[in-house]
Amino acid sequence: MRTKGRVAALGSAGVLVTATLISGAVAAPSASAGTDARHGKDREAYGVAVAAARAAKAGIDWQDCPADWGFAKPIQCGWVSVPLDYAKPYGKQIKIAVDRIGNTGTKAERQGALVYNPGGPGGSGMRFPTRVTTKNPIWANTAKAYDFVGFDPRGVGHSAPISCIDPQEFVKAPKADPVPDSEADKLAQRKLAREYADGCAERTGKAMLEQMTTPNTARDLDVIRAALGEKKLNFLGVSYGTYLGAVYGTLFPGHVRRMVVDSVVNPSREKIWYEANLDQDVAFEMRWNDWQDWVAANDATFHLGTTRDAVQAKWLELRAAAKKSPIGGVVGPAELLGLFQGAPYYDSSWVPVATVFSKYFAGDTQALVDAAAPDLSDTAGNIASENGNAVYTAVECTDAKWPTSWKKWDRDNSALHEKYPFLTWSNAWLNLPCATWPVKQQTPVDVKTGKGLPGVLIVQATRDAATPYEGAVELHKRFKGSRLITEKDAGSHGVTGLVNPCINERVDSYLLTGKLDGADVTCAPHATPKP
Repeated sequence: MRTKGRVAALGSAGVLVTATLISGAVAAPSASAGTDARHGKDREAYGVAVAAARAAKAGIDWQDCPADWGFAKPIQCGWVSVPLDYAKPYGKQIKIAVDRIGNTGTKAERQGALVYNPGGPGGSGMRFPTRVTTKNPIWANTAKAYDFVGFDPRGVGHSAPISCIDPQEFVKAPKADPVPDSEADKLAQRKLAREYADGCAERTGKAMLEQMTTPNTARDLDVIRAALGEKKLNFLGVSYGTYLGAVYGTLFPGHVRRMVVDSVVNPSREKIWYEANLDQDVAFEMRWNDWQDWVAANDATFHLGTTRDAVQAKWLELRAAAKKSPIGGVVGPAELLGLFQGAPYYDSSWVPVATVFSKYFAGDTQALVDAAAPDLSDTAGNIASENGNAVYTAVECTDAKWPTSWKKWDRDNSALHEKYPFLTWSNAWLNLPCATWPVKQQTPVDVKTGKGLPGVLIVQATRDAATPYEGAVELHKRFKGSRLITEKDAGSHGVTGLVNPCINERVDSYLLTGKLDGADVTCAPHATPKP
């Protein structure tokens, strides 16, 4: 499951609480209980209880954020220590970066902290408090009641960041066309994927890679909850953040107070992660077609053709030109895909991508180079991109077992490419390091309802490309008492951040009162972008 901008870069390429744990953090089991718990499956459960008790006692030493983090007052930053390996809670610790802004309402209105994850794997949630400082109207009501808390998940950003390849090398362009013309092209991509997997082991170390999993990030989330002095967690997860929420809700059902999941990863064990990525290829083609229909309907602005077929012909013409001779020397088919995949991802990209596309055919190639080429002088940005891709790969490859047979990858992707050519091969090369992954791959958590899990609010657009609609239906089945809000005939990824009163009012109501509708709800789509 790629997140925005996750170009296939290889191939296509609080309150301090006392030791009595009034925070409600699970009290550490007694030594005798621990002895039993340390055997078998409960070792991590024991470890997270130990770490949460420790974090509840320590709290978070909130300070002004470091200048180079880019978060001005009144946002504050801090750290939460967690075990690298929850089976060894007294062993090596890593620090998780967190930030917050206090609730904007009165003391009486405050309902605790709302913790956010934007997806990925590999996305940073640290920008979440800026929804308050920028006065984002969609979140104004919720901000009155909650502190907005963001964090960098393990391996990301400021939280023991990992790496798989030199960042400048990672962004270098042009990369090979992701669509192979020959067996030699496939061999070259396979070699790159294997080298990338080996690079993750070399640059990050196997001890860290082995612990880069969604269940461990969910455990980290529970330790953050304890450090915040919160008895129960209020959580907002988008995209991969929905899978993190699903795993947290399964492992810690009694620790959830309110949970909103938006644009849902299919949590079925069969789908995590190989099949999920194949499903994505199909959904991307559908949304790519939606965008082309919109471009055609706005031909008076873009002059790219009055039908989907005409717009597709222009895309193929651009792609062929970039393949023959990279535009500006740097933008080939892989770089084009990095830019153009934004359109099926987010409606907010419809106008910018169509504008660059239109300018190219009007003779302005520089706009395309500016939009699609890497900026080698932006070393901080390139480090962040490489880190995001490293975490994406590490988590998806370590979370689950992947096919090791190249024949299977080749057969599945060749067949899909015939009907769904927009993203299929690019996505395959992005994920192929998982076929030769250097550490043991886990078995995904069986996501289900446990004792104490409250009603979860699920929000999903029917035409989402990155996380197809079936994922929301599957989680809804697994989480008893959950409610599903469906945004019909829409497909932007990340619905709760868009203006749609039918959705915005229900998210507010749930977070502020805990009330869910008596039945599932279907909402009309948000407004289509205007050129």
